[in-house]
Amino acid sequence: MSDSPPRRPLDWIAASLKRERARTGLSLSELAKRAGIAKSTLSQLESASGNPSVETLWALGVALGVPFSALVEPPVPAVQVIRAGQGPSVASEKAEFAATLLSAGPPGVRRDIYHMRTEPGAVRESEPHIPGTVEHVIVSTGRVKAGPAGEEAELDPGDYMSYRGDVPHSYEALAPGTTYVLVMQHT
Repeated sequence: MSDSPPRRPLDWIAASLKRERARTGLSLSELAKRAGIAKSTLSQLESASGNPSVETLWALGVALGVPFSALVEPPVPAVQVIRAGQGPSVASEKAEFAATLLSAGPPGVRRDIYHMRTEPGAVRESEPHIPGTVEHVIVSTGRVKAGPAGEEAELDPGDYMSYRGDVPHSYEALAPGTTYVLVMQHT
């Protein structure tokens, strides 16, 4: 797997500020100017050594064009795996039936659902899809190795995995008769 996500709130904020500043292409000086804060304050925040106020983070969010929450929420892992039987389930009282929510769709999302069949042999390399694409894989039969380059995971029947689809990724059957459901989510 890749580097572990930041663990302390100041680390989350620092990582978020760096990520969003890089996304916008703003220099440290330009972002500080737009937010109306000192460049040294922003530098401290990006090095996780500052003590940000709500007002400072709010001003930075506005200057970056992102909601306040984008700067303070804990990071979500880039790759998420839920093993069969380990997700939160709710059982029916009237039938042998249980529902496990694997992923809730955010508002305004388009999802394409595919049933995939694959056999061992060649690895299916996939180029990045459109920005913002997230892929969800649920294994039905067999075994599959899937995920972004360098972050692949081996999945058994019933296992669930999600990962960014806008980076190079792959799928590889590890057992004959492998089938899985692939959901491509586009925001």
